[in-house]
Amino acid sequence: MLFTPENLTVATTGASGSILIKNFLQAVDRDRRVKTVNFISTDSALRVMAEELNIEGRTDLLNKLIGAPTAKITQQSNADIGANVASGSYPADAMVVIPCSVGTLGRIANGTASRLIERAADVTLKERRPLVLCLRESPFNKIHLRNMSLAADAGATIFPVIPTFYNHPSTVEDMAWEFVNRVLAHLGLVQENAYQWKG
Repeated sequence: MLFTPENLTVATTGASGSILIKNFLQAVDRDRRVKTVNFISTDSALRVMAEELNIEGRTDLLNKLIGAPTAKITQQSNADIGANVASGSYPADAMVVIPCSVGTLGRIANGTASRLIERAADVTLKERRPLVLCLRESPFNKIHLRNMSLAADAGATIFPVIPTFYNHPSTVEDMAWEFVNRVLAHLGLVQENAYQWKG
């Protein structure tokens, strides 16, 4: 990116990896360069968060994920197709789906925008803004691969959830943070505590 994004759309889906959205939201909440975040969660993501993070329900979800009240991040309903991020006139700078299920990938890749996440992604692509899809699935079948190709051809960045080991992580939390740091760096939001290979 040639600029630092100040207004982000951040979505999470029912793919495993709730620790990633938790860490991502914590990072952008404390990053002074980011001024506004619109957060969208699928119902499936809520179920996964309950199982993986022991966080249940929509009520006070952001406070539970971040650990403190936040004025910067606004939660949007995935059913609200008329939300601000559903329009190209809304000045979002970039969108990240973390983690991104292959179902969400398929709907984005094929222009099926019946819910807010897919509509916001469709708007991001049509306005030629950065869209990062942190895909979480293994192994991939040919449908997944075709949809990744379609989304990439439309302008999305396919950013699979693949951990790094050269930074010698000692915990799952270390792995999650390093992945989040790499996504943020890709958006032009390099984090001070991010590992950088020195060679």
